[in-house]
Amino acid sequence: MVVWITGASSGIGEELAYQLASLGAALILSARREDELQRVKRGCVERCGLQEKDILVLPLDLLDRGSHEALAKTALEHWGRIDVLVNNGGRSQRALCLDTSLEVYQALMELNFLGTVSITKQVLPHMVLRGAGTVATVSSLVGLAGAPLATGYSASKHALQGFFNSLRTELTDSPGITISTVCPGPVQSSIVQNAFTEELDKALPITGDQGHKMPTSRCVRLILVGVANGVKEMWIAQQPFLLFYYLWQYTPTLAWALTNRLGSRRVQNFKAGLDADAAYFTKPKTKTS
Repeated sequence: MVVWITGASSGIGEELAYQLASLGAALILSARREDELQRVKRGCVERCGLQEKDILVLPLDLLDRGSHEALAKTALEHWGRIDVLVNNGGRSQRALCLDTSLEVYQALMELNFLGTVSITKQVLPHMVLRGAGTVATVSSLVGLAGAPLATGYSASKHALQGFFNSLRTELTDSPGITISTVCPGPVQSSIVQNAFTEELDKALPITGDQGHKMPTSRCVRLILVGVANGVKEMWIAQQPFLLFYYLWQYTPTLAWALTNRLGSRRVQNFKAGLDADAAYFTKPKTKTS
């Protein structure tokens, strides 16, 4: 199969490339950093036995939507088809709403939502003509229920949920096309290091320990199992996060109470200069000099 992965230079996208390569898939690897894509390509060849001709490196900027048509044409001319599109590119956020500039919210929607929609619209007509294909989009559990410090990120993922849920219904006359939405919880990846803060060019000062998060390899393994079985929506997380989202689905009143309690702790630790993710597992502390 031919699989196009966006955001393939690190994290979930990089691990997807390795695991798909080990299964013998032909790959199209896209992200902004061509040098990192070439590194991932070398890893696929060295670790998984693919040949260089089996992997097309196709640098892609999700914000440059004017280039997407030509890039999709290049991908299709190279392989003749795209069986699976994995929309994985995007950035997270760690900032309080009151401190966050509007430009950050605009950038999150442009990148995570409109960039993903743009690539999908370039590939989808080809799949409809063939009558087969899969579009798998990496959303997030915060696309189902919001979380503090990620108001813009959560909004962009909610937008993806709404778009692909609606698209899935539009395609009922094309039963060979699967629209699959992936909702991971906390996963060990570089997404935190690259997160937006309150200003566009300001880096996150603390990323913290990721030991409590699901290993990237386990998350990707579950994604591939879900895609192979045509699962429409996947919730992928370790406990207690998975239980929390079942509460959101079935007992929202209780979920709101827990969200307020845990979210308050998360915000307190963030204000104290501590890692936001680890805040669920530690007591709020006072920032020391």
